[in-house]
Amino acid sequence: MNINKCKLVVLSGILGLFTACSTQNNVVKATSPTKNTSKPNNNTSAPKPPVATTNPGTPPPVDDTFRTVLPEIKREFRGAWIASVANINWPSRNNLTVDQQKAEAINMLDMLKDNNFNAVIFQVRPSADALYTSSLEPWSYFLTGQTGTAPYPNYDPLQFWIEESHKRGLELHVWLNPYRAHHSNGGTPNSLSMVNKVPDIVLRLKNGMYWFDPADPRTQGHVSNVVKDIVKRYDIDAVHFDDYFYPYATYNRGADFPDQKTWSAYQSSGGTLTRADWRRDNVNKFVERIYKEIHAEKNYVRFGISPFGIWRPGYPEGVVGSSQYDELYADAKLWLNKGWVDYFSPQLYWPIESKGQPFEGLLNWWKSENTMNRHLWPGLNTVEIKSSDRPTEIKNQIEISRQVLGKDAGEIHWSIAGLTKNANMLPTLKNGPYKEKALIPKTPWLKAVPLQAPTLFITDNGSFAKTNWSVKNIGDVFQWVLFTQYNGVWETEILTLDQLSKDIPKYKDGKTLNGIAIKAIDRLGNESDYLAKKVK
Repeated sequence: MNINKCKLVVLSGILGLFTACSTQNNVVKATSPTKNTSKPNNNTSAPKPPVATTNPGTPPPVDDTFRTVLPEIKREFRGAWIASVANINWPSRNNLTVDQQKAEAINMLDMLKDNNFNAVIFQVRPSADALYTSSLEPWSYFLTGQTGTAPYPNYDPLQFWIEESHKRGLELHVWLNPYRAHHSNGGTPNSLSMVNKVPDIVLRLKNGMYWFDPADPRTQGHVSNVVKDIVKRYDIDAVHFDDYFYPYATYNRGADFPDQKTWSAYQSSGGTLTRADWRRDNVNKFVERIYKEIHAEKNYVRFGISPFGIWRPGYPEGVVGSSQYDELYADAKLWLNKGWVDYFSPQLYWPIESKGQPFEGLLNWWKSENTMNRHLWPGLNTVEIKSSDRPTEIKNQIEISRQVLGKDAGEIHWSIAGLTKNANMLPTLKNGPYKEKALIPKTPWLKAVPLQAPTLFITDNGSFAKTNWSVKNIGDVFQWVLFTQYNGVWETEILTLDQLSKDIPKYKDGKTLNGIAIKAIDRLGNESDYLAKKVK
C-alpha cells in the first residue's frame, strides 16, 4: 500500500490548488504547490490569491520582529554593608533561632529591594571565623554564641543569603576581614578558635584582639585558601575587604605592632627595605595575589576594597587626619593605580562642608588616582554622619558622586542600620536619587561570554499581551530588562532572573501598547542584543 497517497483539494470560491498529504501517522505537512491542472478561470478582474504554504485555514506567519532604538538603561551601584562582627547588623544577637535569623535576613533584603538598592556587602568572616560551612575555619561566635558550634538545625547562612539576594535582583558580595584573628567581643578563644589552632602566626594586641601577622607566608597562604574556597563553592558576585590591614594604633594602645619575629627573619635574609616599607610590601603583594587568584577561579567574581578615606594627610592639599599609609601600612593609592581591584570604595565618612576632610575634594582626588578606570564607589556614613539633617546630607553626597563619577556612579552605605535609624532616610532616597531601579555599572576590563539575544513569545490574553522569553545560555544571565512601548514611547523595567513571563496591559493610562522588547543582562552587567516585536 502506498502510504504517501495524495489527493487534490479544490477550495470553494478561491482559485488555486493545494496539496494535502496524508502520512501513516496522520501528521499534516506543508508541501510545494503542484502544477495547476484545473480549467482556467476567465474572471481576470479577481486578484489571484497567493499559494498557501501552511495548513488550509491557518493564517500565514508574519515576521513581527523589528529593529528600534531602545532607551539607555539606568546604572548605578547601590550597596549597603551588613556587619556580623559584634552582632552590629546581623544576626542582631548570637542566640537567635535559625528561623529568627532567616526572618531578620529576609526583612533586610526586602527593604533593600523595595527601596531600589542592588547590592549587599555581607560580612561572612569577621575574625577568622565563618558564617558559612567551612573546613578551614570555625563557625562564628557571633552566629551561635560559641566558636565552632554550628547553627541548629544546621543550615548554611551564606548560601541562604545568596539565594535570597539573587531572588530579589541583589548582588551578594562576601565581606572578609583578612587579618583579624579574634575580636574582643567574640568571647574567650576556645580550642577551635584560630588563635589556638595556629598560634605561631597570631599575635595578641593590648586591647584584647588577636591579629594574624601579615608578613608571615603562612598567614597569606591561609587567607588565600579561605578566599579561594568561598569563590569556588559559592555563587557570589564579589569578594570585599574593608579598611583593616595592619591594625589601627589604638588597638595596641599606641605601641608598635609586635612583629619582631618576622621582621628579624626578613633582615637576616638580607632584606633592605625599611620596616614601614616592608610592612606595606607584605600587604601590596597580598592584595595583588588575591585579585589574580579570584579571577583565575571565576573571572566574573569581582574584588573590591573599602580603605580608610584618607591616603595620607595633605592629599589633596588641606586634608588632615589619620594616614592609612603610615598607620595601617595600606598603600591603597598603589592598589588603585595598579588596577588590583575591580571596585574601590574609600570610606568618605565626613560631611560635604568638612574643611579638613571635604567629601567632594577627597572623591575628586581618588578619581584622579584611578588611572586604570576601575569602579570608584565611595562609602557613605549613613549611620552617624555629623549633620543636622542626615538624610539630606546623604542625598546630597549621592548627587555629588553622580556629578563627579558620571555614568559609573555608585556608593555603599555604612551600614544597613543607617537606612532605618532615621525615619526619613529611606523616603528621602527613594523619592529622590533612588526613585528608579538601576543596573550595576558594566565591568568592561573583565571578559565575558557574549549573551545571545533572548527569544520572545507574545500571545493574546484578553486585555493583556501574555509575554514569555527565554535564552539558551541562561546560566550566564543575572537579570532581564523588559521594554514596553506605549504610543511610541519606550518604558523600562528590570526583572529578576526567575521571572520568565509577564502579562502586559494592552492599554495603560489611555495609551496603547504597540511594542515589546527584551534583553538579558549577565553577571558583569553586560547586555545581550535585544529582540523586539510589534503588538497589534
